[in-house]
Amino acid sequence: MTLERAYILLAVFYSALVAIGAIALLLGGGPLWGVVTLLLGALVAAGLWGHTLGKPVMNPRMWRPLAAILLAGFVLQLFAVFSLSPTGAELTWLLTGAIFSILPAIMLYQYGERDQEVWATHEEREGGKMLGELLTRQRELVLEKQEADSQATVRLTKAGDTYRASVTRGRGAHVERFEESFHCPATLAFFVIKYTCISVNDIAAQYAEERVLTT
Repeated sequence: MTLERAYILLAVFYSALVAIGAIALLLGGGPLWGVVTLLLGALVAAGLWGHTLGKPVMNPRMWRPLAAILLAGFVLQLFAVFSLSPTGAELTWLLTGAIFSILPAIMLYQYGERDQEVWATHEEREGGKMLGELLTRQRELVLEKQEADSQATVRLTKAGDTYRASVTRGRGAHVERFEESFHCPATLAFFVIKYTCISVNDIAAQYAEERVLTT
């Protein structure tokens, strides 16, 4: 069995658990706090399908906190099993929730990593491809641009599989400097577009002109 097929089976199984839980609640076979567990499970199932199919679901910033909630829930549910005196139905809910929290938590933590192509738009993918190609020919890409009262300078480099972006930007007298590292070129394009007034096309145009002048 391939890893991809195992992920699909897990997503199917987790979705089935949510469906079974919903039926149990409708038939009065679960505790009232099972509604919260069910809603959380539905959210987890959506994240698992997104991770498995390589599709963006909701926002990347929500999945790592959700993974942390799952781990905290695992600890609390085990505590309730061994320290309290749950009824048979409650014990079933607690054990099921605890057992099936760990692997989804790991997967959702991975899914919440912003530095991967699954979260990139088509524009960012194309921009990342363009920047990646330029950085195979140039050790460093530098561009300065002023737009109205905003000014930005971006310096892009690549070392191995790591892209680094150094930004200096200012508005009026206020100037700030920061830098970030990425492994996915699409995320590099996202960073440049989001945090500066410079577009990927600006960089590509400058270095296309320089290449023409040197030939």
